[in-house]
Amino acid sequence: MAFVDTYVKEIIALEVALFHARARLENAADAEALHDLRIAVRRIRSLLIPVRAEPAMGPLLAAAKAVGQLTTPTRDLEVMAQELEKRGMDVAAASRRARLELEHQLIAEHATLQALFTALDGWPAAFRASEPGLDSRHFEKRVVKTLNKHVGKLRRALKDAQFDRHELRILVKRTRYLTQAFADLSPLSSKAEKSLKAVQSALGSWHDHHQWCLKAKVEADLQPLAQVWAKDSAAELERAEAELDTLARLLPKRSKR
Repeated sequence: MAFVDTYVKEIIALEVALFHARARLENAADAEALHDLRIAVRRIRSLLIPVRAEPAMGPLLAAAKAVGQLTTPTRDLEVMAQELEKRGMDVAAASRRARLELEHQLIAEHATLQALFTALDGWPAAFRASEPGLDSRHFEKRVVKTLNKHVGKLRRALKDAQFDRHELRILVKRTRYLTQAFADLSPLSSKAEKSLKAVQSALGSWHDHHQWCLKAKVEADLQPLAQVWAKDSAAELERAEAELDTLARLLPKRSKR
């Protein structure tokens, strides 16, 4: 199967996964539906990175980004409720859980999500009519170039001790998701991939705890956990810094393709 055919097939499969996730989102008992929906959207956005400069890709890029923005606050609320339950803060968790069922329904029925399905329906024809869709070998080379560009940007960021850690977290996420999306073409070794995942996990946990500390300043029922979260945030950042050193050693020095 030609590279462009495999590519189109993968995005169509993600559209199917989105349909299933939306149906599950309407079922209040399915705690993983929103998470799975966001993963599908994230994978679509990652797959589109090599072609984001193509005008015909604009509608799907914009629609996927909008769904990500729409669902982020609700996903944050889910994670917060899980954290409070783990900490034995059942009353605080319940007050947040009570909001989730309505928010899930609103997302499932939201025009922004429907716009994504509409954009996905029109995307295959638009892609196949575009320059990368017409030349499979050229498109594959473009993907490799994009992968190497992102890995190179990450490599340079890791050499800069002053690089903002919030920006680095985003760069790490984007690089990991892109290399996952095109795993067969990724320039990363298996060890580098594992290290990248560990860095993302540590920076993500650090970011979550940092955000919870900020919320505790304005949400009174969270204040009992403020010091705990501050301590955990510092520990996760320390773990991330150690893993960043490992990742820097494992990233390829230059493109091998």
